[in-house]
Order: sequence, then structure tokens, then C-alpha cells
Amino acid sequence: MRLEVICENRLGIAQEILGLLASYDLNVRGIDGDQTGRVYVHVPELEFSQFQRLMQSIRAIDGVNDVRSVSHMPSEQEHYGLLTLLKTLPDPIFSIDLKGQVTRLNDAAANLLSQTEQAVINQPLNLWISGFSFTKWLGSENVSAITPRVIVDEIEYLAEIIPVHLPDLEAEQILTGAVVMLKSSQRIDKQYNALNTSSHNGFTNVLAFSSEMHNLIETAKQHAMLDAPLLLQGETGTGKELIARACHQESNRHNKPFIVINCAAIPDEVAESELFGFAPNSVSKRLEGKAGLIEQADGGTLFFDEISEMTPLMQMKLVRLIESNCFRRVGGSEEVKVDIRIICSSQKDLSVLIQKNLFREDLYYRINVLSMQLLPLSQRRQDILPLAETFIEYYAQKLNSTVQRLSIDAKKSIQEYSWPGNIRQLKNVIYKTVSQSINELEIVASKLELPSYNKDFGYFDCEFEGTLDQATKKFEENLLKRLYPAYPSTRLLAKKLGVSHTAIANKLRDYGINRYTLSQKN
Repeated sequence: MRLEVICENRLGIAQEILGLLASYDLNVRGIDGDQTGRVYVHVPELEFSQFQRLMQSIRAIDGVNDVRSVSHMPSEQEHYGLLTLLKTLPDPIFSIDLKGQVTRLNDAAANLLSQTEQAVINQPLNLWISGFSFTKWLGSENVSAITPRVIVDEIEYLAEIIPVHLPDLEAEQILTGAVVMLKSSQRIDKQYNALNTSSHNGFTNVLAFSSEMHNLIETAKQHAMLDAPLLLQGETGTGKELIARACHQESNRHNKPFIVINCAAIPDEVAESELFGFAPNSVSKRLEGKAGLIEQADGGTLFFDEISEMTPLMQMKLVRLIESNCFRRVGGSEEVKVDIRIICSSQKDLSVLIQKNLFREDLYYRINVLSMQLLPLSQRRQDILPLAETFIEYYAQKLNSTVQRLSIDAKKSIQEYSWPGNIRQLKNVIYKTVSQSINELEIVASKLELPSYNKDFGYFDCEFEGTLDQATKKFEENLLKRLYPAYPSTRLLAKKLGVSHTAIANKLRDYGINRYTLSQKN
């Protein structure tokens, strides 16, 4: 039970109130006071009749104006308010003593270390954080706030370290420890970008944590300042369009258009007019004509997404465009000259398509002047968890969700998963999970619902049907279909697989694999 006593601000009144409570044999659990003439006391619950007598007795004290029951004391509100604030802050925060040992930490800090709070309390913070000695800093002559860079699990953070002082009786400051707050690079970049009103952001929107991605971005920055065609290759979902757009924004063309052309979505019958436009009176008797996407991109960048899907007719026309920077509108006779930078992307190996006569060799050499290979997530696992945490924060705000973090088992699942769909798949999984966890603080592994996948066999069926012999034959057929284009004779293929020429010939015949059938399917 908590009581608020409204009284005059006179010397000794609090002592009289405590004396009265002692006469009722009440154990005072806490007492607060302020400069406004209020005293708060926390005592055990009383029966109603005893409670009434106590209230009357307190009101009878000289200087007491009123007394009432309240739900909480000011110190409790401050204490639990600070705990709630500490618990919900997204940045990891530690409180350490003069020995550099952890005395308190928030959930984000425990989650970062993949440890429980109990396992971290009273342990040296340098067990998990390297690059800075907390004990050496605390033992120095003049201890002041500092912001060094530190390392946690091979990821760099900016540490805001603030000393904690308590005043003694002579109003001098006594050092008792410090508060340590860690900020990851993506949160620092996000705060910077929020203040940067310029649309010329370049690569600041590309999240990179691994050394592989940092190296790729440095290469992309160099390519961005050139006008030569750039070919971006990589699996689906690796961020090819994001890199292309960043190259445009980082270039001298950033004030001009960046136009994306999805090569797989434009059929031949409309592709020519969409890309090149048409002259006056040439189509549907329109007098004014129409500028195509290429003409609209003049001065800027034209991004051909999945160029491997471009039809043979459009491939031929693109060769001339790259060669001369000129084209003719449909139905027109005048040459239109444009100044454009061309960037292309493909998740398929264009050199293999050239061997199958599915892609023009002369076009390949024209678009492959500069090239970059974007790595899948499986080859840069250091990026996976920071990306996932960034997506969680973004979608939690967007969907008004309370989700703040991944559990330890969810972290392990995400880190070990193959991610065949790469960043796009990771982003979609996080979106789905956050949308289904509106009133939860933590995402557990079971919520992720990651489909079983193996890089050699693809997605696994939940319930396998068939026999081992059928599965073996299916695998054998897929393997031969993959190898045959590179070893297009029975003797070459037999030598590669270490079996007889006759055995390979029989299997190719059984599975109906030959140049004609493969070209038809492709």
C-alpha cells in the first residue's frame, strides 16, 4: 500500500509521520519526498478499519493537509520507466563498474552477445568486446566521454562510453563506472541519411558489412564514374538493380533519368515501339509520334534488367545502338542520337547461352566492357544477420509491430540457411514474420518457417513420394542435362563422368537428351 501525504514543508514532519507508522507496527518499505510538500510512504496492506484509523491519525498531524492512497511512488515510476526505456532501446547498452564488469544490460545487448542477462552480469565486458580496454580507461587520471571503434563478433561498432559520477558530501564527483552504448554502422548511416536531404545518395543505401561487399562497393564506385557499358551478374535477389541505381546516382549523370527495362516482360510485338518510339503518322495515324524509353533516358542511364531474356530481334538492334549511340524511331527515317550509359544485368551465364546460340556474341562483348559478379548470401554470411536486423527494424516501424530482435535460435537458423533467393528472400521472410508477430518482442526460429533447401537438390518436398530408384534416375537425368551443353558429345561426357561411351549413349537416349531437345526447352 502506498500513501501520498500532502503537507507543509516544515522541518521534522517526515519524522513525525514515520513515528506514527511505527506506532502502528508497520514496516516502512520505502519513503519518498519532494520540494512541493509531499511525502510518499510504502507500507504493508491493512484491513479497512485499521486503514481508516491510520488515515485519521496522519491527518491529525500538525501541518498535514491531506492523505490519500496512490498506485505508485515517484521513485518506482522513475525506476521502472528507466528500465522500460533501457529494455526497448534498439541499441545495445551496458553499465559497467570500476573493474570493467557488467552490472546491467538491456535486451539488445544480451541479444547481440547471444547470451542471457545472467551469463553476462559480473563478467568483464572485454570478454565480448575487443579493440578497447575498459579497465585501462577507467583507471586513467582524467576519465571523460570517449567514442572509440570496437569489434563484436568481427563486426565493427561505434562505442559511446560515458563515465558515471556520484556527488559526495562535499559535492565532488566520485567515479563509479560507465555506460557503454554500441551503434552499428547501418544505424549510423541511417541517422546520417535522415539528415541528408540530397537525392544524390549513391552507395549510402547499399548495406555492406563483409569485406567482400566492401570490396565490391569500392569497385562499383570506380565503375560508376565511367561511361562504358557495365554488366552485373549474379543470382536472383543479390541486388543487381540496387547496384545499378547506385552507380547512376554516384555518376555525373545523377541529375538525369535512370530508366529500367525488364527484358523478360516486353514481347517482340511492342518492344520495338516501347524502346525506340515511333515517328509521326507511323502508328495508328498518330500525328505527334512518341519518344521511346531510350530517347527518354537521354543524358542518363538505361538499365536492361535480365538482358539474357531479350529477344534476338532486340539484341540485334541493341548492338547498333551501343555501337553508334544512334537509332531510328519505328516508321521514321531520321537518325536520333542519344547520350546514354548502358548497364545490364543477368542471373544466367551469358557465355553458356552464346554456346547454345541463344545470345549474340557481338552483343556480349559490347555490354561486357566492365563487369561485376555479385556474390550470393551463402558466400558472404557476415552480411546475413545485420541485414536481417535492419529489415526487422524497418518493417516493425512500417507495420507498427513491437518486434525488436531475433532470438538466439532464430539467429542460428538464419545464419545457417542457404538463402537461394538471397537478399530478396531474406527480406520477404522477415516481412512475413514481423507481420505475424505484432505483439511479440522477439522472433523465434519456428516463426521463420524456412523451407528445407539444399544447393544441389533445391527445395525439399515436405512429403517425399516415389522410390529410391526413381529419385536416383531423376538426379541422373538432371545432372546429364546440366553437363551435356558443356560436353556435347558422348565421348567427352563419358570421359568427364568416368564411365563408358556406351553407358552414356544409352542414358542420353533413355532420357531423350540431345542438342535438339535441350534447345527446344530453352
